[in-house]
Amino acid sequence: MKIIKNILAAIGLVCVSGLFIFAVQSDKVSQPDKAVSDKEVVETPKMINDYNVYALSVPDNLNFAGEAMPLQDPDILERMDRELLVNTYWQSNGLLMFKRAKKYFPIIEPILKKNGIPEDFKYLAVIESGLTNAVSPAGARGVWQIMPATGRENGLEVNKNVDERYNLEMATEVACKYLLKSKENLGSWTLAAAAYNAGNAGVSKRLREQRVDGYYDLLLGEETGRYLFRIVALKEILSHPKKYGFNFTSNDLYKSIPTYQVEVDTAVTDFTKFAERYGINYKILKIHNPWLREPKLNNSSRKKYIIEIPKEGYYSVKP
Repeated sequence: MKIIKNILAAIGLVCVSGLFIFAVQSDKVSQPDKAVSDKEVVETPKMINDYNVYALSVPDNLNFAGEAMPLQDPDILERMDRELLVNTYWQSNGLLMFKRAKKYFPIIEPILKKNGIPEDFKYLAVIESGLTNAVSPAGARGVWQIMPATGRENGLEVNKNVDERYNLEMATEVACKYLLKSKENLGSWTLAAAAYNAGNAGVSKRLREQRVDGYYDLLLGEETGRYLFRIVALKEILSHPKKYGFNFTSNDLYKSIPTYQVEVDTAVTDFTKFAERYGINYKILKIHNPWLREPKLNNSSRKKYIIEIPKEGYYSVKP
């Protein structure tokens, strides 16, 4: 009898233990949030791909300075397509061109017009320098990338102390003279633009050797061969920003700072002190007068120079 009681007690203990374990497991199942911490719950991020690269349709009426591109030729079409693609999808550079164009085109455009140069040539300056005071390995300088000899031949002062190739107004005048001469020699604005890159003699020689009379019929080196296509691509993109995916407001664009002019016809021994007299510093003086190449002006000939001084209120200058 005692043995039977012990057996029944053991069975009862097992049953009670089983019920307890089941209750605990049931609690875990019914309350999963308590079993898994927030750190252990990781949501799988959705894959978002909202950047797409599209083929571009080359407009069928492209021209440079009113001279049509023969896009019916497959060679010409492919070369134009290349430059549109390259310059459309180089977005950072393209956006910078929009920003700088707002600042510098109003200076360039009236000078081109005054000299009878088609407005399309402002885009030549864009591809030459990106509208910056660029320096080439060959020695060209400024927005228009003028060589030293060309500058001097056209009346610019070019030396270590003063380099007027960095004066945008004066350099634009020189570019106009060169382009007018090229147009007269070569017969078209397209060839004049090519000559700005390869030289009048170089283009004339290729025309004679290949017995053709137009830019689009010439076999040229890589740089000059792409030159007109790059100009027309920038013209097309800068003229139609939305069409090529560039989004900005007028506030995003760079603005010209109003200045007044100071005439100087003597030497200036210290441009830092000179700048301070007008409430600015040497850095700001150089921003507006990059043609001043040294912190002094020699001017032994007593030449009259015009220095641009920004109007008050546009720069924060510490005394």
